[in-house]
This record gives sequence, C-alpha cells and structure tokens, in this order.
Amino acid sequence: MFCCPYIMWRSGGEDLQGFYPVRPECLADVPRTRFKSRAGKTLSARRWHAAFTEDGHLDMEKVLRRIQRGGIHPSIKGAVWEFLLGCYDPDSTFDERTKLRTLRREQYAAWKQECKTMVPVLGTGTYITMAVVQQNGEPIDESSVENQGWVVKETVRDERVLQWMLSLHQIGLDVARTDRYLSFYEDGANQSKLWDVLAIYTWLNLDIGYVQGMNDICSPMIILFEDEADAFWCFERAMRRLRENFRATATSMGVQTQLGVLSQVIKTVDPRLHQHLEDLDGGEYLFAIRMLMVLFRREFSFLDALYLWELMWAMEYNPNMFATYEELEDRNNNNNAADDPKLLKRYGKFERKYVNSGKNERHSNTIAVFVVASVLQTKNKRLLKEAKGLDDVVQILGDIAGNLDAKKACKEALKIHEKFLKKANRP
Repeated sequence: MFCCPYIMWRSGGEDLQGFYPVRPECLADVPRTRFKSRAGKTLSARRWHAAFTEDGHLDMEKVLRRIQRGGIHPSIKGAVWEFLLGCYDPDSTFDERTKLRTLRREQYAAWKQECKTMVPVLGTGTYITMAVVQQNGEPIDESSVENQGWVVKETVRDERVLQWMLSLHQIGLDVARTDRYLSFYEDGANQSKLWDVLAIYTWLNLDIGYVQGMNDICSPMIILFEDEADAFWCFERAMRRLRENFRATATSMGVQTQLGVLSQVIKTVDPRLHQHLEDLDGGEYLFAIRMLMVLFRREFSFLDALYLWELMWAMEYNPNMFATYEELEDRNNNNNAADDPKLLKRYGKFERKYVNSGKNERHSNTIAVFVVASVLQTKNKRLLKEAKGLDDVVQILGDIAGNLDAKKACKEALKIHEKFLKKANRP
C-alpha cells in the first residue's frame, strides 16, 4: 500500500496522502490533509539513517529537533515511533535491539497462543462481532453464525476469562467501524490484525479492560507495522501514556482528571471564557473528552493526526522512558538532567519544564491538555459570542475538523503552558 518514498520526497511531499489512500467514495467526507513534507525540516529517511552511529546508537537530540520542526516522513514513521514511545533505548546498539525485538515477538506469539486456546477465532484472519457468552458465563449458541461458526461449548466459570470474553464482540464491532474510509481496511485480514492486537492487549490488561477509543489509538500501529507483534508493542507503549484515561468506575472515567486540569488551565489563562463555560454548565469540560481520549483523531485527517501525535510525543520525550518501562535502573535520571544543559537537550521541549521543576509525576498535565486549551483559545470569540448552550459549544468545536494546523496548535500549547506556569506560580 506504500508509495515509493524517494518519489514522494522529491515531489515535495505534495501527495503524502498516497501513503494512506482513502477509498474514492469517502473522499468528500474526510478532513483535508494539511501536512506537507518540507526539505530541511521534516525528518527524512536520509536524515534518520544518518542519525545512527556505526553500531546503532541514535542521536536522539538531532531527531527530536527535526521532528519538532517538521514531523516525520511517512516512509519511516513506524521506526521512529518505536523510539519516541520508549520501545527502544537510543543508547542501544543494532544487535541489542534485534535481540530485544526477537524476544518481544516470541512473547507476543506465546500470548497469542494462550488466547487462541480459549478463542480459536484469534489469528484466523477473521474476528468476532457477536457476543459469545452471557453475563453468567452461559454460552450463546446462535453466535456461531456471526462468529465464523465458532461457539463457546461450555459454561465459563473463570471470572477473568469471562470478563475477557464478554468484551470480544464489542472490540469486533468497533474494529468494523475503525478508519473504514481508508483503503487499508478494505482488506478483512487487516481488520482481523487490529482485533487480534486489541483482544490480546485486553487479556493482559483486564484491570482496564477494553474501552471504546482504544481502537483509534491502535489502528495507526497496525497500518505502520507489517509485523503484528511490532504493532502490538508500539500500541502497548502508547497506552502506557494513555491507559489511565480509559480506567472507568461506575461513577467516573479516568480522563476526568485531565478535564479537571484543563478547567484549571482555562480558568487561569482565560478566566472570562472559563466563566462563560461555567454559566453554560460546561465547567467540567466534558465536551473535550473525545479529544483527550483518542488524541484528536476526529479533528484531523489521518495523516495530520499522526503528525500531531509525533509532535506531542517528541515534545514530551524523556530519555529515561525505556529504562522506566523495562524497570531498569535509569542511566540518566531527571535530577541530573536539571543540572546538565547538554543532557537536558535530550528531552522534549515540554518535558524540560518538568525536569527543571523537579516534578516527575504529571500524568494529568500532558501536552494534549494544553493543545485542547489552544483549540479553545482559537475559538474564544465565537464561543463567547455565539455559544448559548453546550450544544453550541460542541457545534463550534466540531467545525474545527480539517481546519487545524497541528504544528501551530502545539506551538500555541507551549505558550499557554508557559503562561499557565507563570500565573499558577505567582504569589
């Protein structure tokens, strides 16, 4: 499905959407793509390969600088994302990463086989779209028609297995709707890969379970990585940042913590707008849930959403991420970085603020919160003048689809963040 990277680059990137073709009948319904590859700014395949030493150590400082200037060329997105998301340590060698990749693929294969013994549909190129068990664990015989002839044959008594099986058809229903305007998902085998990865992730993370929106985060990984195991590990690392947003109880969603931070940000930097939203019963900022849960997938075209993600991840990059995820001893901890300007450059622009302040725990204060704040700021006048109720707020914000510039939104987010810190720390 990929076009020739060399031709695309030489053509000035005017047709980058060709990397992620849209079905002809859907062209009129998807947001327009604004991202363009720009020579000297966008991280190209040539610049990417030149950033490695002979044995494979990566100059992450150069890579981050280039990404923050102009994003990543589609031909290398997957490879770069693995470093941005902490799958691999930039200080590792080619050989070390090859060994780790092999181990991870073997681990994923073992997990997949474990799941397949419970649900044989897994890995067959098809997926489940109808419930297979009742809440009490009793099988649903009529599910076989929709589920490729497979049924649960006996009552499921293990609570963990039952919880997982109850989620499988919902994953399937969401998979069938995911990015269906992309030609990639016309192939049912690709939809099946998405279902497999989400099903296995859910089995391994039943404390969170499956929540709608995870499919939107996982889909780009399936498209970017040919190997399903590599896609899984990239998704798993992305979810390390986002999983608390998906944690739900009977009365709340984890994302409400970030909504609370958003409320404080707007109250601090734009008190008039905050008061107006409060008067409309919108002070809890529930209208922003979707933006934070699926990282603006609805507000941008597919390619622009990926561009926004990599800008945010580059700005939030922490070189200790890999060691933290692998539960290793940090090679360079944040406290040392605060006193070392050279080491500090290995952090993203946004992350440096927290390193300098000595604050490491900041799940709620991700740059995504400030990107939402920047969106609200761009619609400030319309919201104050035209919004007479929450439906008006939703409609005004809905009009931004396809009309946002990802880089500008991130730049404004950094400015709002700076303004917020100054005002919040003022005596």
